[in-house]
Amino acid sequence: MTSAPQIKGWCPSAYRPMMSGDGLLVRVRPWHSRMSAQQVQGLCDTAERFGNGIINLTSRANLQIRGVTAADHDALLADLLALGLLDDEEARETRRNIITTPLRDETGLTTDLHDIITPALPDFPNLPDKMGIALDTGPVAALQNASADFRFERNVDGALILRADWAKTGTHVTLGTAVSALLDLARWFVDSGGVAARRMNRHLTAVALPDRFLGAEPVEQSLNIEPGPSDMGMVVGVPFGQVAAADLQRLVHKSGAPSLSITPWRMIALHDVEAVEDFAFVTHPDDPVMRINACPGAPKCQQAHGETLDLAREIAAGLAANTTVHVSGCAKGCAYPRRADVTVVGGQDGYGIIRHGMACDVPVKTGLSRAAVMKEIRL
Repeated sequence: MTSAPQIKGWCPSAYRPMMSGDGLLVRVRPWHSRMSAQQVQGLCDTAERFGNGIINLTSRANLQIRGVTAADHDALLADLLALGLLDDEEARETRRNIITTPLRDETGLTTDLHDIITPALPDFPNLPDKMGIALDTGPVAALQNASADFRFERNVDGALILRADWAKTGTHVTLGTAVSALLDLARWFVDSGGVAARRMNRHLTAVALPDRFLGAEPVEQSLNIEPGPSDMGMVVGVPFGQVAAADLQRLVHKSGAPSLSITPWRMIALHDVEAVEDFAFVTHPDDPVMRINACPGAPKCQQAHGETLDLAREIAAGLAANTTVHVSGCAKGCAYPRRADVTVVGGQDGYGIIRHGMACDVPVKTGLSRAAVMKEIRL
């Protein structure tokens, strides 16, 4: 039987870290979801000096430094500021939940949108901390499955639209009207009681979106990003979204990449790189590790009831083709808030198994040992 996890209702940031089982968790939001090689090297040095040397990739294309002590927090912030990885205003940094498409946008629209939205963030109403913005304005749609509440996209003719998450259509905007339209949608969300629902998709299950935000149909997502060479450069997978700082430093140095993009899918795109092999990263699209999602688990997370990463590696070794697995230390399901073919969730009395569901669903079996989990997975 699983116990109810504590839902924080907010995400950690650099200025407001979250306590975990291995220390403070400090979230870094790279501008445009991109970093230069120099920034990567500096961030890794900081993670080793003030943390435990472990970096997580998040589902919002952010990075998290683990194991920071309260005494080192101010020094870490100074490093991030010097590296150009931190807003100098806490209010803006906390609100800068922006996922940027990792695809090359030759038109410059994505960069322009990011740069006009960011300075306007302090003018927004007080939204729940987990709410975010997706700039899915590259040559093809790529972020429709990424976590966001306000989505800038293109329609079938390539024109810019703004769409509320969960709504089937959006509204036409231009670069000149994008911020005012986004403010209008954010204010409607607050005024119509959306704060209680916390997220746009939950709110729209109970409240109808006004017609002024509807009518423009987005282009359907047609891109499936996977490890290997791509138009973005060489894409490498990060097993379970966790990497040692030393391994990331070696990857960037070894590849010669001048910069990279962080994606929401536990993958990094090394710009201007055609190929790279590295034991710590996934470089082939058929690697089963990329079909398993796992959170840090116990003891790194205070709410986790079970170890996750070693179990996930054991599952990956014998995973059947086309099967997706989620290994979660608790019922929150932070690593994969969607349905998986098989979800393994930690509970106070052992692991539970959920089939074709989410970590918050009722397990069909509970109280399982690791050996029993492996037997269930292989049925």
